[in-house]
Amino acid sequence: MQTTNRQVNSNYDRLTQTPRIATVHRTTGETNVQVTINLDGRGTCTAATGIPFLDHMLHQIASHGLIDIDVQAKGDWEIDDHHTNEDVGITLGQAFNQALGDRKGIVRFGNFLAPLDEALVQVALDFSGRPHLSYGLQIPTQRVGTYDTQLVREFFVALVNHSQMTLHIRQLDGINSHHIIEATFKAFARATRLAVEIDPRRAGLIPSSKG
Repeated sequence: MQTTNRQVNSNYDRLTQTPRIATVHRTTGETNVQVTINLDGRGTCTAATGIPFLDHMLHQIASHGLIDIDVQAKGDWEIDDHHTNEDVGITLGQAFNQALGDRKGIVRFGNFLAPLDEALVQVALDFSGRPHLSYGLQIPTQRVGTYDTQLVREFFVALVNHSQMTLHIRQLDGINSHHIIEATFKAFARATRLAVEIDPRRAGLIPSSKG
């Protein structure tokens, strides 16, 4: 049966008026993490992970993605930041997956090229239900402040696997570690914002030729 314009408009109104909010609480022997997101927010962020640089990056996702994010985490910081960083990525990914639901009506794909001074990073993503990460950052230093820059990849691995997205990250330029990482998170935020928007021409429909 052919979908009428009236049906599409009705579905669009319903989807845009229903808040896409999810709360996920994850507790392990190493961490206790709770994340709440609103995909239709205004970009507000409350982040208390115990990892200041990660908090700063979560603010980038919220602000530039227009996603409201609340992250509260306690972890085994006396060992290092690895477990907390990873589990925040896992829990945020699960929250994305829950908030998107069946993914009906979303644009699904997003692509953004973000400059930050000398750094230039491209992010392309697809909320496809098939997790895959292609990670192309070359971060020149081991740390930014107290943050181990190897943890950037671990964060995105966790986020990708649990949100079930395909994510490609490409560094086109950059020599400053802080700039490279922040440009990545800003590009991710803007690409995500594009992908989770409701498509008025396909409201209520799965964004796939498979149906």
